[in-house]
Amino acid sequence: MHIKVEHLCKRFGDFAAVDDVSFEVSDGSLVALLGPSGSGKSTILRILAGLESADSGQVWFDGEPATDLHARVRGVGFVFQHYALFRHLTVAQNIGFGLDVRRVEKSAVRKRVKELLALTGLSGLEQRYPSQLSGGQRQRVALARALAPEPKVLLLDEPFGAVDAKVREELRQWLRRLHDEVGVTSIFVTHDQEEAFSVSDRVLLVNHGRIEQNGTPMEILDDPATEFVARFVGEVNVFPATVRDDRAQSGALNVRIKGSAPSGLAHLVIRSYDLKLWREDPGVATVQRMVTFGDRVRVQALVDGAGPIIAHFPRRSSLLRGVEPGCRVQVEVTTARAYPAEASSLHPIAAT
Repeated sequence: MHIKVEHLCKRFGDFAAVDDVSFEVSDGSLVALLGPSGSGKSTILRILAGLESADSGQVWFDGEPATDLHARVRGVGFVFQHYALFRHLTVAQNIGFGLDVRRVEKSAVRKRVKELLALTGLSGLEQRYPSQLSGGQRQRVALARALAPEPKVLLLDEPFGAVDAKVREELRQWLRRLHDEVGVTSIFVTHDQEEAFSVSDRVLLVNHGRIEQNGTPMEILDDPATEFVARFVGEVNVFPATVRDDRAQSGALNVRIKGSAPSGLAHLVIRSYDLKLWREDPGVATVQRMVTFGDRVRVQALVDGAGPIIAHFPRRSSLLRGVEPGCRVQVEVTTARAYPAEASSLHPIAAT
């Protein structure tokens, strides 16, 4: 199913949860609504499902208006963060519940449940109850239940938020494989950028009820449209700077910027992996701290006249030879972006 959303708005009192949101989702794609808590992404999802009504705007499913359709007739499968399984029903009964309420023949229900048990890797667990399952297994049951009526659209609200990191990674990979096999148009909500980028075809980055950027994971990583996107995605360093032509000056840093930025006061944004540091006297920065994470090293330095900067390197990088806390280093910026800033907002900004 192709989904089109036009100028969607939703307020709760004085709070604009969704503010003039428009986007399209192509047939059979897997799209992530990514953003911080309270940004409006779950409200957008619930409006698509028919669980929440919009104040204004339109929703179209395959070119047909769906804004005023009841949730029961939208052909949508919805997966909640905390599973919402029926504790008194078995796995098989939970999966077949939606078919039972539609009065589908028992033989057809049994056949569909068997198919989904195999598809979701739950065969052999059909007689267990939710309390007898792991978190990952319960989430698979919830997905199987949503898929049972063969929905045209699958909507998932923070689907892996209730499981630990290892299980979450396994479920991400499994969801991508499942989507490729089933092919149903899917939209999922997450605040985890790694989750969004590793699973989805496209990402809609939401902030304060608005779409900041709509693009592929690589487009958002490589060409963030706004300072919010640049700050939210990945670890970045942000400095107050002055832009002239295609260069930005912040303390000892004078770097070429990617893309265009108006001359004047700006925020200079540099990703932690777009930096090279090496030991050199006199250099432009002093190393403050080095931390090793597996095969990566995180170096924090203080740039003269600019502020703290963070860079990441492979543990065995030749650039780290001789680099230690207290030493002076030279800094090379491979890619940087600049975004306009008001003069009153220009003060040292800690690396995030």
